[in-house]
Amino acid sequence: MGEREIVDGLVRALREAATMLPQDVVRALEQARARETSERAAAQLDAILENVRIAREESVPLCQDTGIQTFFVEAGIGSPHLPVVRELVSEAVARATAEIPLRPNTVDPLTGANPGDNSGRGMPPIHWDLMDGDDVRIVILPKGGGSENMSALKMLPPGVGLRGIKKAIVDHVIACGGKPCPPTVLGIGIGGGADIAMKLGKRAVLRPLGSEHAEERVTELERELLDLVNGTGVGAMGVGGATSCLAVHVELAHRHPASLPLGILVQCWADRRAGVVLDAAGKVEVI
Repeated sequence: MGEREIVDGLVRALREAATMLPQDVVRALEQARARETSERAAAQLDAILENVRIAREESVPLCQDTGIQTFFVEAGIGSPHLPVVRELVSEAVARATAEIPLRPNTVDPLTGANPGDNSGRGMPPIHWDLMDGDDVRIVILPKGGGSENMSALKMLPPGVGLRGIKKAIVDHVIACGGKPCPPTVLGIGIGGGADIAMKLGKRAVLRPLGSEHAEERVTELERELLDLVNGTGVGAMGVGGATSCLAVHVELAHRHPASLPLGILVQCWADRRAGVVLDAAGKVEVI
């Protein structure tokens, strides 16, 4: 297979990410609807699930904000395709913008000029991890502007400890209210530096809902945070109810003793993602 087939596979994955909510997210929304006792919140969840059905059946975007197409690449150092991955990803995004279509969401930060194809300085963003082997795994996270606006970095004094971390997260969710289109998914990055904490949070969002962290202590923290956040009563689309958040995923990094970075990455109910695996021969599998 050649570069054309790789671009075709990436465009298929971009279409899937824009139009088909992953089944783990659909299940979480259905479970939220089943336990909801508030009529107003139930009506919002019914509308969300109907939206999901229409998007899937008619192959149209789940939301008018199709997001910034963000790519996470686990690249096998033996892959012959590494030199062209960035170029092919950019080509696929431009094609997908025209064909799906995706809303052109990239604008010059100073002038607001829009290239019209989701290209531009630093766009599309690609996060790289080098791995052993010769496969390349590319995961796509379309990140909407409304939920991204509600994401936050908090540089906490280390003395606040774990209790302070929990309080900061709950306070932030309350302050956001209905703006990020809850029920949300929260990616929490704890530690590292300012930039590392936010990257950890964004990577945490990629985990399937219902999956457990490799460390039991982190899994326990995720469960506690989910209970605390759902206890805020923000509810679906901010109208109140039992489910303000579908999942909290936490990732950690060691930190400087004088610093306690906390990255809070907020994702709306449309927790969109898809991806491809590219082997050394150029075979593309959409995942």
